[in-house]
Amino acid sequence: MSPESATETGAEAPSGEAMPGALPEILRAELVAFRRDLHMHPELGNQEFRTTAAIKARLEKAGLEPRVLAAGTGLVCDIGHWDGVHPMLALRADIDALPIPDTKTVPYCSTVPDRCHACGHDVHTTVVLGAGLVLADLARQGRLPNAVRLIFQPAEEVLPGGAADAIEFGVLDGVGRIIAVHCDPKVDAGRIGLRKGPITSACDRLEVTLAGPGGHTARPHLTTDLVMAAAKVATEAPALLQRRVDARSGLSLTWGRISSGHAPNVIPQAAELSGTVRCLDLEGWREAADMVVAAIDEVATLHRAKCEINYVRGVPPVVNDPVVTDLLRDAMAARRGSYAIEDTEQSLGGEDFSWYLEHVPGAMARLGVRRPGDTVGRDLHAGDFDVDESAITVGVELFTAAALLHGPHPSS
Repeated sequence: MSPESATETGAEAPSGEAMPGALPEILRAELVAFRRDLHMHPELGNQEFRTTAAIKARLEKAGLEPRVLAAGTGLVCDIGHWDGVHPMLALRADIDALPIPDTKTVPYCSTVPDRCHACGHDVHTTVVLGAGLVLADLARQGRLPNAVRLIFQPAEEVLPGGAADAIEFGVLDGVGRIIAVHCDPKVDAGRIGLRKGPITSACDRLEVTLAGPGGHTARPHLTTDLVMAAAKVATEAPALLQRRVDARSGLSLTWGRISSGHAPNVIPQAAELSGTVRCLDLEGWREAADMVVAAIDEVATLHRAKCEINYVRGVPPVVNDPVVTDLLRDAMAARRGSYAIEDTEQSLGGEDFSWYLEHVPGAMARLGVRRPGDTVGRDLHAGDFDVDESAITVGVELFTAAALLHGPHPSS
């Protein structure tokens, strides 16, 4: 079988019925190699030109017609014929890497200094590509019940995320449902985690600049003690929010950087704080900016500091639609059995997949990437992050089965 032909039939579903779209070994090996190539050549958000070209070349080799997004990175590709009536199912991948060094000792270690696929986007990309190749083969055989759209999105790690630009490009035109996976190093390879409702957190970024006339540390009463003001903002603003926000919203203001002053006997004229605002609840997130700004301004004013606040809206929580979550559950059960599915908790991490869900119902699954039996605790956004590559096959099977089970349906 040539690499262009991606489908074998005869895979047994738990019911005993054959489900087409099993992943042949020749494609399995190609996808692992593709993922490793991406891992060796990571690119930051909106700079994914090589990654985009590699995806485009492979889709075109399969006879498909991908379209590069307006900014020149990322692309969209339809499989099968959309009848203009029954909405398509979209499979979404994010393609960018992170600005951190790769600390692993593996043959496919990053070749780009201070760049690493430490969040699994190389796996997400490979999974959607593999599913696309399998589904394209099924479409040629007339076995794909409804058209499917592949979305390879740039700049997920760049607030407010590349999803907004992709949506503006029109990637959701004709789409009725959208699904995605995210690597989870706490779940064994061969399994997925599912949750109805919120599965990630909202995440915003905050930059605060405090200003005062400065002075001598011998006479703080004659000026604005700016270091004290910064310390009070850092500690009292989060505490103030806890008494003004419903605790069930899970609103959290956490600082990552505080900077002020250059000499021990000089009260500085400027101080800077930066951090993140996270929120578990969608409605709470929509009100968060006004409340956070008010709390910071109130504390700064109390300590006679002038205050400038740059509140950067990031992403809302990913809220999984119950019906689409059930589609993923049914797809995984059909391929691997219900024992391969586990419940997952809501994460405080942010994901711009949420922007798609402002327009169409969808769901994200946690894709297990931990090698079974591995007792070393690993985490995302760490230089030693790696995956059990058998997870690629699992992701392809999940997406392929979801597309086959999706079928024509009325617009949601």
